[in-house]
Amino acid sequence: MKPMTFAMKLILLSLLFPVLAFAHGGEDHSHDEAPGARTAAAGHPRIEAATESFEIVGHLRDGELSLLIDRFETNEPVLDGNVEVELNGRKAIATYHADHGDYAVSDEAFIRTLASPGTHSLVFTISAGDEMDLIEATMAVGDDAGSAAGTNAPPVSLRTAAIAGIVLTLILTAIAIALARRKPSTGN
Repeated sequence: MKPMTFAMKLILLSLLFPVLAFAHGGEDHSHDEAPGARTAAAGHPRIEAATESFEIVGHLRDGELSLLIDRFETNEPVLDGNVEVELNGRKAIATYHADHGDYAVSDEAFIRTLASPGTHSLVFTISAGDEMDLIEATMAVGDDAGSAAGTNAPPVSLRTAAIAGIVLTLILTAIAIALARRKPSTGN
């Protein structure tokens, strides 16, 4: 049997590294949320929209629609503006929270309608200083009270990913061995 070339050894070694990454466990790879950070937790309905003047990111969680609004060109937060949200002809005022730097809609009837499963069209009227703009956005709300429809694929377990990595490595190793056993062409 012909010895393996350096290139083949390198290929086999590089194929094993992804499998080795899955071959350990017990560590907590999560990261604590930064103090004061307001991000949407996985599975909560979320919106993102922008115009030439403003950009808005919002999420529905804990009985309110939380909104972060920035100026589009500078990414400067819009503080103490006036924000109105419309859903199915119903309007609600978003209150500015200086402690979090966000705006929140907590009108119970509005939130109940927005939290119902389906796709909801929202219109935001934002005025800050001399600027005023309308932003349209769509929020998808899933059937299980909080997950956005169609945005969360079922998670792949670590065990399934490790098995898939091992199987792929075995297949590629078999191909590399088969190629190594092939007789080289003499060119005659």
